Amino acid sequence: MSMAAKRRANVVWERDLAHGSGRVTLGSGALPDFPVSWPSRAEESSGGKTSPEELLASAQAACFSMALSAQLGRNGTPPERLNVTAECTFDKVGEGYKVTSMVISVRGKVPKIDQAKFEELAKAAAQNCPISSALRGNVPITETATLE
Repeated sequence: MSMAAKRRANVVWERDLAHGSGRVTLGSGALPDFPVSWPSRAEESSGGKTSPEELLASAQAACFSMALSAQLGRNGTPPERLNVTAECTFDKVGEGYKVTSMVISVRGKVPKIDQAKFEELAKAAAQNCPISSALRGNVPITETATLE
């Protein structure tokens, strides 16, 4: 019997949205705490500050890479390497802001597989990974897959 895995993050935010900032701490301690701010979210990211959307893109890339490696393993063609990039778009929509798209790109070094099968398994991974499943119905997700 397995238990549900719970993951935690904490943010301490100071001041108003436009002039304030926060520090994110991951419950795992895997990374040092890091800063977030409105400018790093709505404008070009700089100064070592991140945004919820960048964190969402990192979650998508990590989850997709695991899902695709599982798909490839079940196919009998485990990857030597997968290079996955996820790009999350945050944009003004009407009076507010929302995540408007997630684009996943993967380049893979995978012996004994052809381009068509690699694309098929990448599409399945994009449909089945838990982060994609959490976004589905709210955020359009597309993927491109290229063999090296």
